[in-house]
Amino acid sequence: MAYDYEYFKSEILKLTAIDLNCYKEKQMKRRIDTLIAKHKIEGYDKYIQALKSDKELFEEFVSYITINVSEFYRNPDQWKLMDREVIPELVRNFGSGLKVWSAACSTGDEPYSLVMALSAHVPMNRINILATDLDKQIIAKAKVGLYSDKSIVGVPDEFKKKYFTQVGPSYKIVDEIKSRVSYKEHNLLRDMYPSGYHLIVCRNVLIYFTEEAKDEVFRKFYNALAPGGVLFIGSTEQIINYKEMGFIRKNSFFYQKPKA
Repeated sequence: MAYDYEYFKSEILKLTAIDLNCYKEKQMKRRIDTLIAKHKIEGYDKYIQALKSDKELFEEFVSYITINVSEFYRNPDQWKLMDREVIPELVRNFGSGLKVWSAACSTGDEPYSLVMALSAHVPMNRINILATDLDKQIIAKAKVGLYSDKSIVGVPDEFKKKYFTQVGPSYKIVDEIKSRVSYKEHNLLRDMYPSGYHLIVCRNVLIYFTEEAKDEVFRKFYNALAPGGVLFIGSTEQIINYKEMGFIRKNSFFYQKPKA
């Protein structure tokens, strides 16, 4: 039997519950072929066997295909708009106990950015962020909260001084910020979505998904929002059929579920 990429995708679904059919095939196949070549493994079948028997290889594979590129306050102008308009409106509508979800949170840069942004508007002890990702290694890294100087370049100076301590060449986020974030494993393509959220942030992740998968995720985000809640997406993304889904487009990156 020729063990082709279709076979590989079906085996990976069984092994990891990650459905590679939902990712752009050319891009994902190239990444996987590079990884197989790196270990000098011949063919998909032998690689599958290796993933089943080698825990380190398996964890490397999951981290590699769940593309983790993140930084604090990525695209600062969008965060300024959120600080100036979106958060104040949400606080007016829902009070200080906002339900906030950072989906596909990667190494924690985004949920910690959210805590800092919210702290300018509500008391710190009222801030609670749900942060989810399907990669448990990345979640473990996020919980440590140690970052390079490049990762925090976009953080406003006042927050850098207040919420980071230098540890050698790196910067550690303080426990006051970390304590406001709860981490959980979650697969956007498979798992049930939580509900009743006032703000959902999911940025620069869905560009790797097929159009059908993106559509499904955006519809699920709509259902996960409370009426009047807002979805914040990345600068590389857009929701083409947002009207059909029911969203109101506040601008290119913020979409609101109509108030009840």
